[in-house]
Amino acid sequence: MHSPLFAPVIALVLWTFVMCAWLYATRIPAIVKAKIVFDPTQPAAAFHAQLPASVRWKADNYDHLLQQPTLFYAVALVLGLTGADDGLNIGLAWLYVALRVVHSLVQATVNVIMIRFSVFAVATLVLLAMAVRAALVVF
Repeated sequence: MHSPLFAPVIALVLWTFVMCAWLYATRIPAIVKAKIVFDPTQPAAAFHAQLPASVRWKADNYDHLLQQPTLFYAVALVLGLTGADDGLNIGLAWLYVALRVVHSLVQATVNVIMIRFSVFAVATLVLLAMAVRAALVVF
């Protein structure tokens, strides 16, 4: 079975890999430049504190893409597999992906908390709408 809802799922997965690449493209040069040696006996926060904030932002965003979007994947797959892949659900899914990309770009570049939070809040509401629509299908 092929559902048009699978496309935004894969788009967000691929975006997560983009952020992973950006994370390492900035982190490795920063580690080399600062001659940071990871000490496994120290908490991870001690390592991260040695990195510039703008480098940590990419890692923070990568972590965020492995948190709430897992709910998106589940909801989108339920909608797609149950045949509830109508125009509104497809639109909501693509909107969620677009908002997560915007969230990533804000966090990874300027990291203005109020902008980032606003985008996150809207994305959360979009995901909630998708979850409610999925619940209506399965219950």
